[in-house]
Amino acid sequence: MSSKLFDLSGRTALVTGSSQGIGFALAKGLAEAGAKVVLNGRDEAKLRAAAADIPGAATLAFDATDHDAVRAAIDAFELAGGSIDILVNNAGMQFRTPLEDFPADAFERLLQTNVASVFHVGQAVARHMIGRGRGKIINIASVQTALARPGIAPYTATKGAVGNLTKGMATDWAKHGLQCNAIAPGYFDTPLNAALVADPAFSAWLEKRTPAGRWGKVEELVGACVFLASEASSFVNGHILYVDGGITASI
Repeated sequence: MSSKLFDLSGRTALVTGSSQGIGFALAKGLAEAGAKVVLNGRDEAKLRAAAADIPGAATLAFDATDHDAVRAAIDAFELAGGSIDILVNNAGMQFRTPLEDFPADAFERLLQTNVASVFHVGQAVARHMIGRGRGKIINIASVQTALARPGIAPYTATKGAVGNLTKGMATDWAKHGLQCNAIAPGYFDTPLNAALVADPAFSAWLEKRTPAGRWGKVEELVGACVFLASEASSFVNGHILYVDGGITASI
């Protein structure tokens, strides 16, 4: 019984921003749990290279910040018989500089990539899920959904928005059979955090600040994702699951 709860056989999962980093690790983990995964990004060559490392993976290239392009790609995929049962909204970006010097154009890019993409892809996929009366949407939030740190105030704002958009999705769509939740990673060793990982002072601070005493490994996010994508979470809705080594639990 317990193994069937987490079995994703026969399900199709679309993961945005999945050619590398957290998105790729989650896609690979979902595939290992039985799902057919569809990798998304804007660079088709990178997507094909990533798909080669996941048996049976497909690719669907589109810009998650372009509402019309998202709608066209999702509708065409569904029309061709590829119903999306699981959506992981992972596309995101970071930009670090003091708030008083933060460029307006960088702020706009953060809003579009980290927040608008969740709305665009979430809405396009949910319209089909609602018709089927079931579906799983997993948004990738952040430890910054709850906490701030110097130099990334706009990023913190976007991840706070992802947390509340997740709650809004659950509030609107749970009645249609959808479960909409978020995973909030702490500090993980990813390309997005490469500059911080390479900074000995920051790594030393993080190890002291985090009860687990270390950076997270992307593979440690897979269990949370499989749980939220599976029948094991059938009555979990609007929840933000922090996977952060205890950093939000301590001062």
